[in-house]
Amino acid sequence: MRIIEGAGVWTPLVDGAANDWVEHLRVPALSVGTYCIPAGGLDNQSPHTEDEIYVVTAGRAKIVTPDGTAEVGPGSVIFVPAGEEHRFDEVTEDLTLLVVFGPAYGSRTPGR
Repeated sequence: MRIIEGAGVWTPLVDGAANDWVEHLRVPALSVGTYCIPAGGLDNQSPHTEDEIYVVTAGRAKIVTPDGTAEVGPGSVIFVPAGEEHRFDEVTEDLTLLVVFGPAYGSRTPGR
């Protein structure tokens, strides 16, 4: 067992950083981290090669995918399959996301 301290908690951004990503745990089958986007910030991420689950722990925004747009806030749980375009838009309150990747983030090469 391992208690993951700080997962899903807002992290103040380092000087000039647009967003913040901190990985808290990595094993071959999954990884867990926290992604923070400040109010008014832009999410410029690219699709990932791993499936992912976002859990909104604080803040409000919209998630945009090819299938549509949805408002998200504390308690929202979002599944994004590997390779799907997605981004958070209209971040109206500092957005904090607990993120789970399966398998671990960056462990798959494109096309696998």
